[in-house]
Amino acid sequence: MRGILASSIGVTCAAALALPLAPPATAADARPAPTAEAATRAAVTARPDVPGSTQSLPLRPLTRDRASGADVLGLAPRAVRPFSLLGVVWDDPAAELHGRVQVRTREAGTGAWSDWRYVETHYADHGADPGSAEGTADGVRGATAPLWVGESDGVEIRVLPEPGEGVGEGEVTGVDEPGAGDHSVLPPGLRLELVDPGDEALEGPRTGVMSAEATAASAANSALAPLGTLEIPELDGEQTRQEYLTLRGTEPTEQQRAKPYIGPRPAIVTRRGWGADESLREKRFVYTGKVKAAFVHHTASGNNYKCSQAPSLIRGFYRYHVRSLGWRDIGYNFLVDKCGRIYEGRAGGVAKPVKGAHTMGFNTDTTGIAVIGSYGSKKPSSSAVKAVARITAWKLGLHGMNPRAKTYLKSAGGNLYRKGKKVRLNVISGHRDGFNTSCPGGKLYKKLGTARSKAARYQGR
Repeated sequence: MRGILASSIGVTCAAALALPLAPPATAADARPAPTAEAATRAAVTARPDVPGSTQSLPLRPLTRDRASGADVLGLAPRAVRPFSLLGVVWDDPAAELHGRVQVRTREAGTGAWSDWRYVETHYADHGADPGSAEGTADGVRGATAPLWVGESDGVEIRVLPEPGEGVGEGEVTGVDEPGAGDHSVLPPGLRLELVDPGDEALEGPRTGVMSAEATAASAANSALAPLGTLEIPELDGEQTRQEYLTLRGTEPTEQQRAKPYIGPRPAIVTRRGWGADESLREKRFVYTGKVKAAFVHHTASGNNYKCSQAPSLIRGFYRYHVRSLGWRDIGYNFLVDKCGRIYEGRAGGVAKPVKGAHTMGFNTDTTGIAVIGSYGSKKPSSSAVKAVARITAWKLGLHGMNPRAKTYLKSAGGNLYRKGKKVRLNVISGHRDGFNTSCPGGKLYKKLGTARSKAARYQGR
């Protein structure tokens, strides 16, 4: 089953899941010489004329841990082309990685190796619904969460299997005793994906041949922002309501004039603004019905980023989701950085009910908002929580939903609710409310009550 075992969820302390301590770095470690395999170890999946690229490196047995008898898979220290984000993928999207993934990277320019960091292994729940066209498409893969490491040109990775155990966040540097396991329990086809998101946002929108449906859907953004701008401007409540009703071709009723309950639209950085290469994604769009709820996530990619780097992170997530995991587009509908800036995620129009791939089992009639970072042990910024409140007040308000209320959603299947079960959930829910997972991290989850209250106030309730 594609779901995560309940016993493995909630394990958020990576220090309890560390691998054996590696020998101290030597001069050779700092600058590992290329091997004879250098020409074949990286499968570049991006065309040379497209900013950004992906290197895919198969993992191999490294050694056998004497304490547990388990084979450690991975890669010895090696030089690679520059990258900034990494993750591990495998062939079967229904398989789980019961193990601990530890990486260290070499900073480009300085040659300094980082401490060991951990990759969150449970990420399948950030995905398309079971049995859906996107979830069963050819080329869909299982994967860990992506980890942002900054510009790097060297990498070392180790994967130690430990059945039934999860992995914590990606910023812990300590090591503990290993667990037992056998590499036969690891999913086949394990490989390391090294993502270069590209240096800068693109100068203009990059589109392939667009269908009539895609062209019409893209007009939703044009209606919300002047042609050529990179940011959808902020509007007050009255402008938002009138604009939305104009787009729908209807006039407001007396009741709507009196109580619109649509929060002001916050400024939103468009896909063009963060540099989306539109040739990567599928060209057609998929829409759901009324947006009845918002699921809040964290990207589990670590907190070691500057807000000015957020567009690079999002381009990395986008490439990882599409090229490495085989999804049709980035999974989230919106993203929020720790400075509180909001970004358009999956294409199709920010005002439209675009179906995402963010909460397995509950992607229908919902929208997914990911706060960039890891929030199991670190509190989210007040700016990020405020941004979640602002985008939900507007997005949910367009569909008449009260952020403080509850609603019913039908499960498409998962490890908490069987397929077809109607579930009563908060209109603003955390990922863990629909799937047994630690996402969006305990510290962010505790702030959802604040986000609900603020969103309701933004709606004038």
